[in-house]
Parts: sequence; C-alpha cells; structure tokens
Amino acid sequence: MDRRARPRETIGLGGLTPEVFLRDYWQQQPLLIRQAWPGFQPPLSPEELAGLALEPDIESRLIRQTDTGWSLRHGPFETAHFQRLPKSCWTLLVQDVEKWLPSLQTILDRFDFLPRWRRDDLMVSYAAPGGSVGAHVDRYDVFLLQGQGQRRWQIDRRPNAPLEEDPDAPLRLLRDFHPSDDWLLEPGDMLYLPPGIPHLGVAETACMTFSIGFRAATLDALLVEATQLLQDDGEHTALFADIGRGASPHPALLDESSLSRARGWLREALTDSLLDRAFGRVVTQTKPGFDLCGPDTTIDRTTLSDALDSVVTIRRHPALRVALRPAPSGGGVCFLDGDEWPLDENGYAFMEQLTSGGDLTPQALSALLRNEAHWTLMLELLQAGYWEIDDDDG
Repeated sequence: MDRRARPRETIGLGGLTPEVFLRDYWQQQPLLIRQAWPGFQPPLSPEELAGLALEPDIESRLIRQTDTGWSLRHGPFETAHFQRLPKSCWTLLVQDVEKWLPSLQTILDRFDFLPRWRRDDLMVSYAAPGGSVGAHVDRYDVFLLQGQGQRRWQIDRRPNAPLEEDPDAPLRLLRDFHPSDDWLLEPGDMLYLPPGIPHLGVAETACMTFSIGFRAATLDALLVEATQLLQDDGEHTALFADIGRGASPHPALLDESSLSRARGWLREALTDSLLDRAFGRVVTQTKPGFDLCGPDTTIDRTTLSDALDSVVTIRRHPALRVALRPAPSGGGVCFLDGDEWPLDENGYAFMEQLTSGGDLTPQALSALLRNEAHWTLMLELLQAGYWEIDDDDG
C-alpha cells in the first residue's frame, strides 16, 4: 500500500480542534489531555532506550536523587553502570531519539498541525519509582506523553511563580516550588506545557515518558543571520551619510539628528525580504551534533531508477529541517539545512508534494517524478544527503 495514501493521524487534544488549541492554549497556558493517544504502546522498551545511551554519539543523561542531593551524569554509559543502579529515584533521558530511530518520526507526525521546522526533538525518559529531574522551567513548548507506568505531574501556573534557581544544584532546579495543580498521568495521557511554567514530574511506578519538544528561534540568532546576509550581499560597505546636517553646537555632541539618521539607516537595511530570508535560514539550521553529509558515491538517474524498481524506502534525513516560502510571482524558496534553494513554479510544486508527508515508497516517489526537472531536483537532494535511499525497509 502507498504510505502516502494513508490518512494522517493527529494527536488528541481533549476534544479541541487544532485551531482552538492554538488560539487558547499554545504558548499561553498548560493543558492536561486525558487519553490523547488511547492505547498508546511505547515503540521501544526500557532496555532498548538504555542501549541507545551506550552509544557515544547519542546525548543521554542519568539523574539521581539521594539523601545528600542530586547528581547528574552524562553518557555514554556502560551496561555495568545500569546494573549497579538502585531500585528507585533515578531517571535516564535520551535526546533526539527520532533521529536515531527514524521509525519514531511517526510520533512527531501526529503534531503536524504545527510546522515541522518548529520541532526540536523527541526525548524519551525512563524513570524508576520515585525518579525525577526536579522542579524546573523549560524555555520551549513541550507535550509530555505518558508511555508506560504512572507519573505524577505538578505545575505552578500562577503568574508570579518564583523562578529563582538553586545555584548549588548540578541541574537547573528551582529554589522554591509551590504547585497549583497536581495530576497523575496514565499511559496515553498527555500534558502540554508552554515555556516558563514551573513543573515537577515524579514517577509513581517505573515509567516511560515521551517528550515532544518544539524550539523557537532566538532574536540574536536572527540578527546574526541578517547581518551575515548583509555582508554576503555587500550591503555592509555602505557608509553613514549626513548630507545637509546642521553645525554641531559642541564638538563631542552625539546629536539627535545623527542618531535619527543612524536608526533610519539600519531600518532601511533590514528589509522585510532580508528578514524573511534570515528567519527561514535560522529555523532550518540542523541541530548541532548532526551532520547532513551526502553519500560517498554519485547518485545518478540509473541509481535512482534502480531504487525505484526495488523494495526500498526514500526518506528525508531525520535531522533535516525544511521550510517553504512561496513567491508572489510564482515559485518560491525552499530552505534546507539553513540554505536557500530558489525554485521555479514547477520545482516549488514538487517540493510541496515531497515535503507534505513522511517516508516514500518507490511507487509514491515515481508518481511525483513527472518531468526531467523533478528528476534533477530529486537527484540533487539525494546527493546532498537531504533525502536518503534506505535499502532496509523493515
């Protein structure tokens, strides 16, 4: 069956439509959703999660709470280390699980009512009874999906909630935490938290939690990218001009007329077009630690044709972020890994279809390759490592 023909499933939002959720809750207030994913079964076991934490390239952390306080250890770990752990009060967290196990991308795909370039990662945690990472505040939006066991979540939704951190803790923990809400989550339940909400999760039983995080661009990153574009375009060579200025009443005075000219000069340089380009490049930059490298061999039309005749999967690199920006006159720009790919109307239509779903079967990709320009573009994407031919379709 053509995978792209399957209806797209979305996460339950407690009876709310995505539009109502985005209007009333997104980045504004928490929301507890009972049975957001009825019958959810974790797609990996605690043992498999621990196996990922043994790998040197995978970011993992082990957090323990003892009578003397908190301890934090970063991976990679050894099997013997897990065997020595106590029966309670510890948590293992593994970042970017969907990038190492691409089949888990389907969990994030249920949140497609939000743009994919907004995604950060799928973090999976396993906690022994009593396990926690302490009361803290996140700077990103997160959906906390309970996968196994029970976890108690407490939050402080008060507008004046204390946010001071404990300088002596090895983690960024809050010095004071006074919950206003207290919930016990079962498998399939989900808690949405916007940035800045103090929260604490404690495992009531051995449990797994799937955290779907959404990142936001920072102002400094946007300004750095805009400055780089100005330099690349040669606009930084322009000089401050003050033709028609008046005589200075004092030789050291920074007069209002000069300051006004400088502010207007900067506003004139930071055009809407330049800022649009800078934003598209920033939000599609690949997360540090993941290199998008093309294959060592050349992928030509024969290679792709052979793949389309085989039982393979053509998938987007799991760490790739993509964003599309249409142009008023037709066509547009595709932002890939922080780069801009200008496209004519034909190419833009192809990328719209290519990026609308997940993995592609050979049949689905063949249906998209309608002309020579599509073939050329697809080969460029494969050669750059943005899309991959996976011989193992299991």
